[in-house]
Amino acid sequence: MRFMTWNIKTGGGKRLPSIAAVINREKPDLLAMQELRNFPPGFADSVGMVAHVSPSLFGQPVAVLVRPPLTIDSASAVTWQLHHAAAIVRVPTSAGLLTVVSAHLNPFAPYRRMREAIWLAHRYRAHPGPTLIAGDLNGLDPGTDHTATLAPQPGFLRRRHLAADGTADTRAVGAFLDAGFTDLWKVAGSGNPLTVPTTNGGGREFSRMRLDYVLASLSLAGFAHDMTVIRGDETEYASDHYPVAVTLDL
Repeated sequence: MRFMTWNIKTGGGKRLPSIAAVINREKPDLLAMQELRNFPPGFADSVGMVAHVSPSLFGQPVAVLVRPPLTIDSASAVTWQLHHAAAIVRVPTSAGLLTVVSAHLNPFAPYRRMREAIWLAHRYRAHPGPTLIAGDLNGLDPGTDHTATLAPQPGFLRRRHLAADGTADTRAVGAFLDAGFTDLWKVAGSGNPLTVPTTNGGGREFSRMRLDYVLASLSLAGFAHDMTVIRGDETEYASDHYPVAVTLDL
């Protein structure tokens, strides 16, 4: 099963044909998408998938797309608890009912981002069966030295990623790890892990960072391999984020 997550930057607009070209070439079975403002309803059909879109009260919608023959057993949405949103689907697989959460956390305030992560992590930690939480978490990972990452940023942008003591804020991603989720890049990733910015897609608010993650419940983490950040061709201009893909042997 091929899983992919991608923030496509404010609904894609004129970039949607390039976004569709990447998806059609990669052919993910499950796709988490973020920043879907004014997202056209027919897009899922153009990539051969079925979409569950979650609206957002404050930010931008998110979605999970499912490729047949996989089906959506049930779907739900998180709106007001997050600056953006989260979309949740449950998909029958040979390993049981797989819960997939596409999430987009607060980009501006480290404390609010942490609170969103704690809420999501604890909501889905107790869920039975395999679980994936993926998307643009807008946070830095614990255990990595982020000094060089943050140094080029102007102060007002750097503050988005600083704790109160001035150190790199890793509490949002850390909340998922503390709840028992595994950062799949640490066990299955290879190559360059940085997901923003792309070479020609904008993203001047970023320095070279990893902001996009796939987190798995412990029961699922051992099945992951061949995780990559997809680069080149249309991904260099289709968004300010690169897509991230991983294979799961269920």
